[in-house]
Amino acid sequence: MLMTRTILIADDKANIRNLVREYLEAEGFRIVIAANGREALYAARSEKPDLILLDIMMPEMSGYDFLKAYRKERDTPVILLTAKLDETDKVLGLELGADDYVTKPFGMKELVARIHAVLRRVGRPVLDNEVLAMGAIRLDRESRAVTVANRPVNLTPSEFELLYLLMAAPGRVFPRSEILFKLQGTTFEGVERTIDVHIRNLRTKIEKDPSRPEYIETVFGVGYKFRPA
Repeated sequence: MLMTRTILIADDKANIRNLVREYLEAEGFRIVIAANGREALYAARSEKPDLILLDIMMPEMSGYDFLKAYRKERDTPVILLTAKLDETDKVLGLELGADDYVTKPFGMKELVARIHAVLRRVGRPVLDNEVLAMGAIRLDRESRAVTVANRPVNLTPSEFELLYLLMAAPGRVFPRSEILFKLQGTTFEGVERTIDVHIRNLRTKIEKDPSRPEYIETVFGVGYKFRPA
């Protein structure tokens, strides 16, 4: 029997909270709501949701400040709900540990598709204690643990799945569009840039010198590949 997934909706606009809650409850999710960043942090700690829908601009504590605090504690998937059109604002959210973003106003079908895509990254089946090891990097798919030179590295769900995808096929070049499809199961307009941000975050965590990566190589004009040993 499948357990009901819990989603935390953190947004200071009551109409958005209620609309999204009603739609997601009809989809079978259990919903927890918060009207500001501090409420969201309390709810996330007490309810331990499976996924968080997080508005960026909130009173008490912004979505950015929420991410800074919460990412030190848990790697729960986060989708940003943002009315900001500036690309740098979305990139900042991804750099702080968000997995995806949806720009307001958004369609509910697209939001639900994004939610299912992100949850699939966390809940994919594991094949016989699958472990990948290349150079100093070791990835254990069952425990979702990554170490670099025996040092534990904390990755978001998106970063983990991205690293697994590249390590499972060393030397193969993955276009950004294919990476996006592999991670989400579908593609959404304007979010290929998120792959670049996740790659940059990954390099910061696993490379000795992120400006001169040993493992994740950029194939200019195409995408990325994991450099074989």
